[in-house]
Amino acid sequence: MNKPILTSFAILCSLSILFLIEYQTSAKASSTTWFVDDDGPADFNTIQEAVNNATSGDRIFVRVGIYYEHIVVNKSVSLVGEDRDSTIIDGNEIGRVISITANNASIEGFTIKRSGAHLYDSGIFIDHCGGNNISHNMVTNNNHGGISFYYSSNNIVSSNTITNNHGISFYYSSNNIVSSNTITNNYDGISFYYSSNNIVSSNTITNNNHGMYLAFDSSNNTIYCNNFNNTYQVSTDSANVWDHRNEGNYWSDYIGTDTDQDGIGDTPYEIAENNKDNYPLMGMFSDFPVSLEGEIYHVTTICNSTISEFRFEIGPETGNKILCVNVTDEDSTVGFCRVRIPTELMSSPYIVLVDAQEIVPPLLDVSNETYAYLYFTYIHGSHIITIISSKTLLLYNELLSKYTKLEIDLYNLNDLYQELLNNYSILLTNYSELQKSHQELNNSYQEFLFDYSKKVNNIQNLMYILAATTAIFIITTIYLSKSAHASNAKVFEEARK
Repeated sequence: MNKPILTSFAILCSLSILFLIEYQTSAKASSTTWFVDDDGPADFNTIQEAVNNATSGDRIFVRVGIYYEHIVVNKSVSLVGEDRDSTIIDGNEIGRVISITANNASIEGFTIKRSGAHLYDSGIFIDHCGGNNISHNMVTNNNHGGISFYYSSNNIVSSNTITNNHGISFYYSSNNIVSSNTITNNYDGISFYYSSNNIVSSNTITNNNHGMYLAFDSSNNTIYCNNFNNTYQVSTDSANVWDHRNEGNYWSDYIGTDTDQDGIGDTPYEIAENNKDNYPLMGMFSDFPVSLEGEIYHVTTICNSTISEFRFEIGPETGNKILCVNVTDEDSTVGFCRVRIPTELMSSPYIVLVDAQEIVPPLLDVSNETYAYLYFTYIHGSHIITIISSKTLLLYNELLSKYTKLEIDLYNLNDLYQELLNNYSILLTNYSELQKSHQELNNSYQEFLFDYSKKVNNIQNLMYILAATTAIFIITTIYLSKSAHASNAKVFEEARK
């Protein structure tokens, strides 16, 4: 084979390799969804088999069934259960049910139960990794940990129900977020060991031995807007933060009062040395997400009634935005609600109805451009609370505001007119006096002018007399001078003779 042919062949091979590399890269960019079913047709019959064959970025959809497995997630994949209550992963009381060792994986929509009983055995164990999302799962009846983090940071645990385990545990882990979980009937609700700078918010932590346990210098964790009702609420040996933006936590054993009626206790809740909640909530905290036009907004309530059936709708004819919620309590004392509404979701003014009766709650001082805070009371019982953001009322208020401004402007103009009228009257009086003075001055001037005219005539007559006298004097002088000159000349002539 000659050299030109070899060169052409080499170029062709290089171009082919580049094409294959580009093809493989573009093929990897698109993710694949794999289906798992334990007793039916699917891509795989076990979850672990699907994980082993998946590529990072893939989604593994697991159909309803009971999967007796111990799964190791070592890739950035998403595990999604078809139905949380019926898609069950059972560890058969041995070891860890799910172990995550990769970054950016997610577990969603499963019941995960029956791990082993050793120290690090858990329903879900996250080991030396971050960016993972554990959400919308039931983690229950594990013999040790429910969800455990070991040297793992920047993970999210949200909207899970965690019961009959050792709750959620963090070992040497920081910057994680625990939010909107129901954590009940565990030995410890949430535990931190050598773990700092985590955020715990919007969780219901009830009927646990310890609601929270923070040990071995687990400091600077921020805990707010949680509901605590446990045998021992908190045990901690380090300083942590227990409120955020003027809202703390609900404590079932708080005995403070709320004299200014804003839903926040007047005195702090003492937890331990260097640990106190400065803004304890007077009722339980609830967070209701609302989806509108691709955005998620969070309406929150602090209420001493049981809240249920939250709903959001837009009036088909009016375009009004409407929030509805049921409140229930059996006793006949006073109930209250503190409601935080994102202003981008619903702008003021607001119409508030308790059943069919309208009430006018004030906007709390903490309201701003981002959130409106309403506070209102009612007699306990069963009620439907409705909050309406009305376009018509908004337009009416805008028109009323403009009308009020016009009224104020008209009133100010009238005041100005009256002031000008008074000033005109004063000017008119001054003008009349000035005219009178001018007339008097004119009369005086005329008299002066008459006198002056007489004096001028007299002066003129005197000038005429003076002129005539002067003329006579000059003529006489000239005549006498000429006569004297002639006489002298005659004498001089006679003398010469």
